[in-house]
Amino acid sequence: MAGRFFRSCAVATLALIAWAGAGAITTAEGPLAIDSARVTIAGTSNVHAYTASTTNVRIARSQFGAAIIGSDFWDNVLKPGAVEAFEIVVPAATLTSPREGLDKNMQKALKVEQYPDITFRLSRFDANESTAGTAKALGVLRIAGVEREVVLVITTKRSGATLTVQGSVDLLMTDYGITPPKAMLGMLKTDPKVTVTFETVLSVPLT
Repeated sequence: MAGRFFRSCAVATLALIAWAGAGAITTAEGPLAIDSARVTIAGTSNVHAYTASTTNVRIARSQFGAAIIGSDFWDNVLKPGAVEAFEIVVPAATLTSPREGLDKNMQKALKVEQYPDITFRLSRFDANESTAGTAKALGVLRIAGVEREVVLVITTKRSGATLTVQGSVDLLMTDYGITPPKAMLGMLKTDPKVTVTFETVLSVPLT
């Protein structure tokens, strides 16, 4: 059910988590620091609502234009061409729910043994010229081995050397070949629509 993640991302995730490199390709061990990250999936069924979340998000690849590196990094990162490439990863098995029995069904729906990672690969950012701190992150989301183009609506807030990124996206499990889970001999049926929300606090050396 939460099977229909994602929802990077952000994550991701999710997309912005990969923003902190220093000019060249970086990894989680590079100059980027993820102070905190959480991705949450929320859905409903004919019996109750449910959520599943994870704080396990990592950067697979990030690359930025050399011109944006420096003290104005956060101010420049949303400009056209600033982010040359990035991809983030969320291990699907780390999504957990406070509801008993949900995790097993969710992992089965997500096919975690065959496809252990949920990934988001950024294509481009579209900044909102009329509203500061808002943008759309367009990219390719891969869940359970199926790739679909998605648009993540994000907001950003700068605080000193850190950047808080929040956002959400609505998804359909069926778009990723995921059958909405059932339980209690079929009496509990989940809605194929889920909402993915994410929040990350990022920091990067500003020199």
